[in-house]
Amino acid sequence: MAALTLLARASISLSLHMCKPPGMSVLLLFFITLGFSFRFVKPSADDHRYNAGDHVPLFVNKVGPLNNPSETYHYYDLPFCHPDQLIRRKASLGEVLNGDCLTNALYELKFLEDKIGETLCQKKLKGDEVAKFRNAVTNDFYFQMYYDDLPLWGFIGKVEEESWSVNENGLKYYLFKHVQFDALYNGNQLIEIHAFSDPNHVVDITEDVEISVKFTYSIFWKETSTQFESRMDKYSRASLLPMHQQIRWFSFINSVVIIVLLMGLLTMIFMRHLRNDLKKFSGGDEEEDKEVGWKYIHGDVFRYPPHMSLFCAVLGTGTQLLLQAAILFVLAFLGVLYPYNRGALCTSLVVTYALTSVVAGYTASSFYSQFVETGWKRSVLLSGILYLGPLFVMVSILNAVAVSYGATAALPIGTIVVILLIYAFVNIPLLGLGGLIGYRLRSEFQPPSATKRCPREIPPLAWYRKTPCQMFLGGLLPFSAIVLELHHLYASLWGYKIWTLPGILFIIFIILVLLTAMLSIGLTYIQLAVEDHEWWWRSLLRGGSTAIFMFCHCIYFYARSRMSGFMQFSFYFGYNACICYAVFLMLGTIGFRASLIFVRLIYHAVKSE
Repeated sequence: MAALTLLARASISLSLHMCKPPGMSVLLLFFITLGFSFRFVKPSADDHRYNAGDHVPLFVNKVGPLNNPSETYHYYDLPFCHPDQLIRRKASLGEVLNGDCLTNALYELKFLEDKIGETLCQKKLKGDEVAKFRNAVTNDFYFQMYYDDLPLWGFIGKVEEESWSVNENGLKYYLFKHVQFDALYNGNQLIEIHAFSDPNHVVDITEDVEISVKFTYSIFWKETSTQFESRMDKYSRASLLPMHQQIRWFSFINSVVIIVLLMGLLTMIFMRHLRNDLKKFSGGDEEEDKEVGWKYIHGDVFRYPPHMSLFCAVLGTGTQLLLQAAILFVLAFLGVLYPYNRGALCTSLVVTYALTSVVAGYTASSFYSQFVETGWKRSVLLSGILYLGPLFVMVSILNAVAVSYGATAALPIGTIVVILLIYAFVNIPLLGLGGLIGYRLRSEFQPPSATKRCPREIPPLAWYRKTPCQMFLGGLLPFSAIVLELHHLYASLWGYKIWTLPGILFIIFIILVLLTAMLSIGLTYIQLAVEDHEWWWRSLLRGGSTAIFMFCHCIYFYARSRMSGFMQFSFYFGYNACICYAVFLMLGTIGFRASLIFVRLIYHAVKSE
């Protein structure tokens, strides 16, 4: 029972320790600011009511190859019909980061007014313009528009193989010149809209010759019983076909069952050995006492590790990212983050990271000050650049690539200035404020046993007890629990599947956290049992090693996909590297916190005995 009590106390202490706030005033300021940041995100039904014949806003957004989701261009980069004066809709920070660029169009789709074969424009396409369209058709370009804030897509053209074609590869390229819109309404509100590129209305663009094209469109209105509040549900249904949903739930339940069994087996084995060790030590038998290796290093296990400033910076940044992930889950459950809410995710990432920097400063400063009286400012500074530094370098490189391609992912100067201002006037002050609070509220670290002046020599270790092997074990099992849902997540981020089940993702995240904590505790115990007291950095590396397996899965996912081109390659691996790095910091923090609580509890139990 003593060993089981230790495990229960470790779980409760870990929960309380990870959630310890830097101060009620800071949290109050955070949630007030967050509320103001997102109060205008959710659509209101009152803003989407129309009378018959009213103008309903339609904006064209972007075009791009179907298999390269990061490679998108402005809609009018292709020689489509366009108004005399192009007016771009004012974009939010998140929309700019997402590469959205909504612009006015010639389409006149008035509410409840059917149109058949309406002429958009008569346009003469020169040879180079024909070549642009043909290149777009070759690469399966699609277009995206927004009608009353509802997204719609369509293809630009098609390719047909004809053996009698004069073209050397036997292919004929056709441009769609007619778009049909099918709209559903309920009362005075638009519920659903589809765009259909009619394959019966095409023009041959195989040769680079000047041609005259008459672009037309049609729209048909039909009534539906669907309510306005449910008009986004169709995107959920699109990604939840019955067969796919059954497979997904089966894989999810299968993963949970396997993880529960593995956790139970690990707990039984671990508790049995720990209980025996405590009995041997409390029995007073010197012969048996020699077998308990971890008790001999009681004077070394609480010696803080080298590079303490960097270590505390990792803990601060990891805790900040954990809090940010929790906030994103809350926003998803509240309905703020939903499919095709333009820029909401990017905006939330920027805002929450800036506001949670106070947690990074507080955590790094308070933990550092428990061991060293001076130098806490260095740990706070490192926590401010530990993640943002590599992220800034990566984004700068990817932005240069996007600029060279002329893609919508390229950030304008104004957006870069805004982000720098947020960092300078929000992130840095809150980071310093958190560091100051952590220093002022510091407490001295009180280990269960005194630390010796000279460290004990570590005996030679077998290869399977060294850091690489333990990192492999510590990362493989948690990764095996999330690999199926991770595949769905990648398909949503780098494909066209729509993620609609934040609850499942949250459960998987909790399982990942629990597995990381339990494996870190078990591997730390194995390490201490062979009198290896340098567990601080190793517990952090073991916990974060799941991110290495995640990046390996990124490589596998890319190899199996149809993504191509240097831009898509650089964006895919660049942003995935940043994501995996964030996961490494989060799980590394969890691994160390769990191990620290466990080590303190077992040595406290030995002291009590």
